[in-house]
Amino acid sequence: MGATLLFIVPEPMSAMRRNWIAVVSAEHVRIGRAAGFMQVCHGKAARLRRIKPGDRVAYYSPTVEFGSKNKLQAFTAIGFVLGGDPYQVDMGGGFQPYRRGVYWLPAEEAPIRPILGMLEFSAEKQNWGYQFRFGIFVISEHDMNVIAAAMGADFARLKTD
Repeated sequence: MGATLLFIVPEPMSAMRRNWIAVVSAEHVRIGRAAGFMQVCHGKAARLRRIKPGDRVAYYSPTVEFGSKNKLQAFTAIGFVLGGDPYQVDMGGGFQPYRRGVYWLPAEEAPIRPILGMLEFSAEKQNWGYQFRFGIFVISEHDMNVIAAAMGADFARLKTD
């Protein structure tokens, strides 16, 4: 019999919780999703320190592979940040990125184009992709709910086994 995990997620929206979009290739998202972590901006700690336990995060993947021109332009993971501080790992070759623990919800990849008109951060903006260049940015509760619905994710029903 497996252990039961208990996650406490602040509901309804508290002034403390923020919603984030992080930008990473789909291949890197799949690695982090499988291992329960997020990593952004080439593993820099400063960006991850802005994110707090209970914050919600959605990964947007402009490409399938890092550095490729093979476009995806889809949301590829969604979840909430677990407790603890960012931690550093040794990937070898002197690369020691920082990561944060994340509980990734069951979800399907969702292309961004069908929901662009519903997202506040992109509304009526021809250059809607500009914010993605920063690697991570805060979005509204409304936008996170639109993304979650498009991905078939439900923050209210967390399954833990």
